[in-house]
Amino acid sequence: MPKLKTNRAAAKRFTKTGTGKLKRNKAYKRHILTKKTTKKKRDLRKATMMDKTNEKVMKKILPYL
Repeated sequence: MPKLKTNRAAAKRFTKTGTGKLKRNKAYKRHILTKKTTKKKRDLRKATMMDKTNEKVMKKILPYL
């Protein structure tokens, strides 16, 4: 069986937690920030967990994470 290749784009965006879940950063924090409230921008700073529906696919493209 050959080695599996890690999707490098995904590897840079996700980290694995101690329990095996995937942690990701939130979107919508790059530009057009003037119309977003301070509370919304502050909430976007925090990392969050990957959604259950995508987790199976993500673990397939990140075999060694």
